[in-house]
Amino acid sequence: MGAWDLLLTGLVLLFGLCGVLVPGVPGSWLVWAAVLWWALKDPQAVAWWVLVGATVVLFLSQVIRWALPPRRLRAGGVDARLLTYAGGGSFAGLVVLPVIGAIPGFLAGVYVHERIRLGRRGEARAAVRTVMRSGGWSLLTELFTCQLIAAAWLGAVFFG
Repeated sequence: MGAWDLLLTGLVLLFGLCGVLVPGVPGSWLVWAAVLWWALKDPQAVAWWVLVGATVVLFLSQVIRWALPPRRLRAGGVDARLLTYAGGGSFAGLVVLPVIGAIPGFLAGVYVHERIRLGRRGEARAAVRTVMRSGGWSLLTELFTCQLIAAAWLGAVFFG
C-alpha cells in the first residue's frame, strides 16, 4: 500500500475521530470503514486482524452504549466548545498515558471547560456530573473505542 493510500486512510480515521464529537456525523462508522478499506487494499494478516478486532470492539461498544441512558447532550448544556475541550483532553490523555489515559483526559477536559465557564471548583464538579449523566458516558465510550481502533491501526502500520 502506498504512502498516499495510508495518508488517505489516516485522514478518514481522523475525520471519524472528530466525527464522534460532532452530532450527526457517523464517526465510528467512518473509523471502521477506513480500517476496512485499508485491510482490503493491503491484504496482510495483520490488517485483517486489526479489522476483526475493530469490528469486535465496535460491536461491544454499541452494546455498552445501548445499556447506557440515551444521549441528551444539549439538555445537559453541552456545546461545541465543551466537546472540543473533552476531545482534546481525551487525546492528550491517550498520548500521555497510553490506552487508559483517554478516560481521565476526557473528564479533565470537561472539568477545565466547566471551571473556566463557571469559575468555582464545586460548581464545575457538579457540571461535570451533569454532563456525564446527560450522555457524556455514551460519548466517551464511542470516542475511546475509536481511539483504540486508530491506535491499533497506527501500530499495525508502523510495526506490522
